[in-house]
Amino acid sequence: MRMNYLKLLSFFSIFIIFLGCAWNERISSSNESPIDMKQFESGKPESRYYYFTESQLYRKKGDLDKAIYFLTAAVAKDPESSFLKKELAILYLQQKNESKALMLVEEILEKEPENVEALILYGGMKQNQKVIDAAIDAYEKVIGINPQKENIYLLLGGLYLDKGNLDRASEIYSQLLKYFPKSYAGHFFLGRIYSAQGNLRAAKEKFYQTLALEPDLEEPRFELIELYEKLGEKDKVAPLYLEILERNPKSIRAAMELGYFYYKIGRSEESEKLLQDLGQRSVSEPEVIKSIAQIYLDQKKYDAAIKVLTGMLKGAPDSSGIHYLAGIAFSGIQDKDKAIQHFQKVASHSRFYQNSVIQISFLYQQQNRIDEAIHLLSDVIKQKPDNPEFFLYLGSLYEEIKEYEKAIQVFKQGLEIDPENFSLHFRLGVVYDNWGDKNAAIAQMKTVIELDPQNANALNYLGYTYADLGENLNEAERLIKEALKQKPEDGYIIDSLGWVYFKKGLFKTAIEFLKKAVNLVPDDPIILEHIGDAYLKINDTEKALEFYEQSLLKKKKDKEELEEKIRKLKK
Repeated sequence: MRMNYLKLLSFFSIFIIFLGCAWNERISSSNESPIDMKQFESGKPESRYYYFTESQLYRKKGDLDKAIYFLTAAVAKDPESSFLKKELAILYLQQKNESKALMLVEEILEKEPENVEALILYGGMKQNQKVIDAAIDAYEKVIGINPQKENIYLLLGGLYLDKGNLDRASEIYSQLLKYFPKSYAGHFFLGRIYSAQGNLRAAKEKFYQTLALEPDLEEPRFELIELYEKLGEKDKVAPLYLEILERNPKSIRAAMELGYFYYKIGRSEESEKLLQDLGQRSVSEPEVIKSIAQIYLDQKKYDAAIKVLTGMLKGAPDSSGIHYLAGIAFSGIQDKDKAIQHFQKVASHSRFYQNSVIQISFLYQQQNRIDEAIHLLSDVIKQKPDNPEFFLYLGSLYEEIKEYEKAIQVFKQGLEIDPENFSLHFRLGVVYDNWGDKNAAIAQMKTVIELDPQNANALNYLGYTYADLGENLNEAERLIKEALKQKPEDGYIIDSLGWVYFKKGLFKTAIEFLKKAVNLVPDDPIILEHIGDAYLKINDTEKALEFYEQSLLKKKKDKEELEEKIRKLKK
């Protein structure tokens, strides 16, 4: 990962900071005085002050339900108080009830559009909901009203970076440094922007400014290492790694990358020593394995991963974790045989064992060695009969070779172990469908939806099945629309909705959705045939023929019915 310590700027951690700031500074930052003790002391027992104080007492005790109860009563006593609504919104957020919090904050902003604390809360919630433009607008308003909000610049700049708007991000961080010249994060992010823009000299200056402010940070040094490699100044690389290791001898990333760097420049003895040490550390430090996955495998740097892992195996030749990652790396370069060899060395008691078995099965499958994959999983199930995942993959292998009765038997055995495993129910439903038992397939999909009401695949499968049968079309439409809420840009689900409208006789509406489906999945023969059928229904035979012919080119089997449609149209 390239920004370990800067993950502190993520929404959740910053949001906690904001909540703390809002709590500690509420009197000074609010337009109203939240508590007038004189009024409280002389007031009636059931005034807003009484309810507010009771709420805070329960909040300190950690009883959010009662805190919300009393604060809601305070708001009822004084429904115009933006302060009380803001505090209630914060309580709802702590309770993870974001919808009620958002409603309260929107009420505040409707009356006080420049309420800074409400804008911060609103921006945070929108950011959490991935409604990034709304979050950006809120944060822009905040720094426009109060340019002293340091954390907001960091959040806002990060959002612009995520959107790829480097110019505006640069402006935000420059503005941050105008008000907070000692913000090391501001200098660091500007350095990253300059680096991305190719202005390596300016980037280098910013990273050194970051280190001048916070000498113990590792991240700017890693950025400088990348810069020096790009600039061809390799003599400056190793000293920076050594600086990191001097300050933090346990730095996994520095040791790993330095070991690989030494290998690249021919300093093999130093490389081997570092990597062997890492291998030995990996036995007792799980973070070593995690770091390799993050630094090399997640970024698909498979060749580098192989060299690092091979070196580490010299220090820990029996490490299941290293062998598992080596298997992933060799799979990444399509060396399936070596990948299998490494996966086979993962011990059965290792946490990587299940995935290793599945990876071997998958690689056998790719090599058309289905029988070996089935034999492997059958043997593993005899040794570990309580793992439903093995039944899932074994059943899927039988499904692939169309031995449906065996697949059904295996899936049912898995469900005896884990009756609520919706993946097993789903695959069982698909096999029943392929076997020709539509009613059993429908029953399984209903079970999946009962167990996992937002399962888009099951919702779509059941909806499409109804549509294909021409029954329960309103229910089919509801199910598929529910699936689209989970996957709004899924071309196959959009095709299903188009097919429902086709079955309802709404052919023009069907074409609108089927066009979108074709744009998203242009090579699927079924979708192409569907849109051809829809055009035929509105007597646009030219378009129908065009899509039928495209579908025929993509179809690998069961072409007879489509060929007959084309013959009839050509006549």
